[in-house]
Amino acid sequence: MSQFITIYRQLFDHYGPRDWWPAETPFEVVIGAILTQNTNWNNVEKAISNLKAADSLTSGVISTLPREELEELIRPSGFFRQKAERLQLFSNYLADRYQNDLDRMLQRPLEELRQELLSMKGIGPETADSILLYAGRRPSFVVDAYTLRLFSRLGLLTGRENYDQIRQLFMSQLEQDVALYNEYHALIVIHCKDFCRKKPLCPDCPIRDICLYIKENS
Repeated sequence: MSQFITIYRQLFDHYGPRDWWPAETPFEVVIGAILTQNTNWNNVEKAISNLKAADSLTSGVISTLPREELEELIRPSGFFRQKAERLQLFSNYLADRYQNDLDRMLQRPLEELRQELLSMKGIGPETADSILLYAGRRPSFVVDAYTLRLFSRLGLLTGRENYDQIRQLFMSQLEQDVALYNEYHALIVIHCKDFCRKKPLCPDCPIRDICLYIKENS
């Protein structure tokens, strides 16, 4: 059995299903993926709540909303001027290329769609893969700083790999399964928040028996 599956099962046994990403529509996932850059999820929730209260959580409205008004609505997410620009660029692109039909966009071949997302200003690999996995239900593994931290400590990464190298490693070790990718990423996040912090809480870690970092530092 792959070490990656062993780790997944131990994390799942400890935390249970995470039911991530919290959103009512795929477009809300896209907005959240852009807003969550350089901030925490609580701030994103406040910004999304503002957009909903203003009946502005659609691509048609966001693309035509006065920039200053959009900035104010998403202010809780931080970097609100930059993010307002990115939201409008995405919404304008969706309107021009797909007539505001996000489902049609998300049905494109996976790698072609990924490159299309990456070509947009302000959408990097993590944001693109979050959109693919959580909005598009496509098997594209999401990597973040937590992934690098945890799997370096477990001894499965050196810490020098780039984003795409880590993504390809996971996708080569796991079945291409949307539910698995979804759950695994969410489990990594919660584990790094609860235990595998920058200053780790090793004594009570639920996967301490397979952790190289603990063996080398005990």
